[in-house]
Amino acid sequence: MALALLDCPTGLAGNMLLAALLDLGVPEAVVHGPLAALGLADAYRLEISERRSGGLRGLHLEVVPLEADPPHRLWATLRSTLQQAPWPDSLRSRVLAVFGLLAEAEAAVHGHGADAVHFHEVGALDALVDVVGVCAALLHLGVEQLQCMPPPAGHGSVSTAHGVLPVPAPAVLEIARARGIPLASSEGFPAGELTTPTGLALAAVWSDRFGLPPAHRPERVGVGLGTRRLDRPNLLRLVLATALAPAGAHGDALPAGAGQPCCETVVEQQAQIDDLTPEDLAAFQDALRSAGALEVFCQGILMKKGRAGWLVTALAAPPTAEALRAVWWRHSSTLGLRERHQPRWVLPRRSRDLATPLGVVRIKEARLPDGRWRPKPEHEDLLALAGRHALPLDQVRAVVQASLRQEPGQDGGSGEIA
Repeated sequence: MALALLDCPTGLAGNMLLAALLDLGVPEAVVHGPLAALGLADAYRLEISERRSGGLRGLHLEVVPLEADPPHRLWATLRSTLQQAPWPDSLRSRVLAVFGLLAEAEAAVHGHGADAVHFHEVGALDALVDVVGVCAALLHLGVEQLQCMPPPAGHGSVSTAHGVLPVPAPAVLEIARARGIPLASSEGFPAGELTTPTGLALAAVWSDRFGLPPAHRPERVGVGLGTRRLDRPNLLRLVLATALAPAGAHGDALPAGAGQPCCETVVEQQAQIDDLTPEDLAAFQDALRSAGALEVFCQGILMKKGRAGWLVTALAAPPTAEALRAVWWRHSSTLGLRERHQPRWVLPRRSRDLATPLGVVRIKEARLPDGRWRPKPEHEDLLALAGRHALPLDQVRAVVQASLRQEPGQDGGSGEIA
């Protein structure tokens, strides 16, 4: 199975995702093996039980530490340990990417360098088990694409090692901001945390798309249960599926070929504006992006009476259209808003972290119809490395291109940077 769909209507946590993977039939040895290689075989126990939540069955998982006082770990120390783990490269890179994202988020919200981050909630033993176990299990299933529906983050406050913090947890908000992840509304839920930093970091590293799933044929379903009692089933579902192409000439859905473009629906929102300052117009576009817009752009136009103005366009996934409308009314001066649904053909995409001699760079990849992956580094990461090492941007780009070409299975043509 190459495609996995993650439905998390009541939030997302690492232990819930690991429980869903075990419910799919992943052997426990897949989880325990990599952890034993880290010397943690006797440091924890998994308590797994089949339960009911809101009348629906699923697996509940709890990581029980067996150490009297599990140590806190600096990211610099933990990173060194993970880099030296006797694991396959595919597992090592995923686990490092998840903890690296957590470290960056914690560093941003606490205002210090990532290497100095002390892992408490996110770096305790249970998080190590969740992250290593989930990554090992997804690789065991052969998952190549994971698509996730936007999770609700929760509201209110939560007690942590840093004291009482607001919900959504600061690290959750930072991960969502940094990776452009939409968060579903938490309206109607009781106060409390629904999505944890560990859960969202796992989804951010593994998912190539957040939104409604594409056309698919479900094959297997795993259900992981949360601990909190809600007014609805507290669960997430991980669906292994076969992607379907758009309907054929006779209305039959055809299995999608590897790398074939797929069709999805987007909402186009548009209005003409002639009475915002350039500063206010830029802030308005940023607000649309922050609210979940897939794309925002402006075109200069001439309006009535010869006045210069702007045609502002936002593209959005249908579930986020209502939230974007509120941004138009709050941050722009328009009195009306046009909307239309449009089909959009897109190439399969994914993102991953690439280790280079200068540091880690996020790589966006699109799969072409002939099966090749076309890579492109995040420009912001190139700029950051250029600033950190006082190097010209083209020299940084050349180093990244060389690292891409050195990857197994890559040749000079498939590793070119656009």
